[in-house]
Amino acid sequence: MEARERDGSVETLLSLRNLKVDFYTYAGVVKALDGVSLDVREGETLGLVGETGCGKSVTARAITLLIPPPGKIADGAILYRGEDILTKSEDEMRKIRGKKISMVFQDPMTYLNPLYTIGDQITEVIILHQDLDTLLLEARLGEIQNKMGDPNVAQDARERLAAQLIEVKERPPKFPKNEVKKKALEKAIEALRMVNMPDPEKVVSQYPHELSGGMRQRAIIAMALCCSPDLLIADEPTTALDVTIRAQILELIMQLRQKLNMSILLITHDMGTVARICDRVAVMYAGNIVELSDTRTLFKNPRHPYTVGLLKSIPKLHEEASELASITGSVPDLINPPAGCRFHPRCNLARAPCLEEKPLPVEIEPSHFVACHIYTKPCIFGENH
Repeated sequence: MEARERDGSVETLLSLRNLKVDFYTYAGVVKALDGVSLDVREGETLGLVGETGCGKSVTARAITLLIPPPGKIADGAILYRGEDILTKSEDEMRKIRGKKISMVFQDPMTYLNPLYTIGDQITEVIILHQDLDTLLLEARLGEIQNKMGDPNVAQDARERLAAQLIEVKERPPKFPKNEVKKKALEKAIEALRMVNMPDPEKVVSQYPHELSGGMRQRAIIAMALCCSPDLLIADEPTTALDVTIRAQILELIMQLRQKLNMSILLITHDMGTVARICDRVAVMYAGNIVELSDTRTLFKNPRHPYTVGLLKSIPKLHEEASELASITGSVPDLINPPAGCRFHPRCNLARAPCLEEKPLPVEIEPSHFVACHIYTKPCIFGENH
């Protein structure tokens, strides 16, 4: 499914602008994100990939303002539909988090409360974000109108129903908590049914430990999608699952994307998953976006040395078995990150500018951005690069 367009240009749902996140530790300040700029378009699936520790999950938590202490958003802007959510109060953020922007985490046992049933946990989200009183009022009005339309109802009874209809419209009743909870439970069962949960009526009364790993992940997805968010952030949503269940969960997420017409930010280190379901890909290294393009272009013609290394490290079924290529060195210490390009200690193409100046992203072809001095200072690297 392609991102929706307006007046010939793709609508942007979420924009990160020069986002910086620091963690203040006894050892020093960890510069986890160092000026990340990224757009998520409406209706697209954007993959955010990179090695463990590169800042992918920090980016996700920053978007929802859930950076754990001692972390802090040090600079930048997070624009949701043009409004900077960094200026929002916690009460305002609660109306966005879970309702407009939802998250699915990689380990459901960490984020499901073992002391509450699945139904309790999903209904809590529904009661917080959905106007159940309005839904109950609409149901009450519908019941009265259906009775009025019944030809077997006597005229005097129909007149009483008409008066009752007017009264309910003019003075909406305050519905008791048990009715609200019952309606929320109905919506929770609907959400579980939407994610193809077997026997959802039974699952709502079960506890997390009573479910399999795949069922727990479906419950987390149901909780994230029960309010039809604009953006789903899926942070390694299938890491803890076996191969068969992983494929089912990915297929489910893509089906729900089309059904709910939402955007997805998929955070993963699995390039195979990215190739299968993402429209565009952002490659992250040590807190920086180093390459961004549509998926086909990235896999066919990667341009940043780090992206090239990532793709070469993937085993290919159609090639003879051989030792996998690897990127030399290790991810840098972000308390004292390398000056200039953070990848330069591991890059066999590095030259003097790489050691001194941080490269800025440049558009080397339409919608293909690379942050590398090979493209900002091509005369230094020669024509072969």
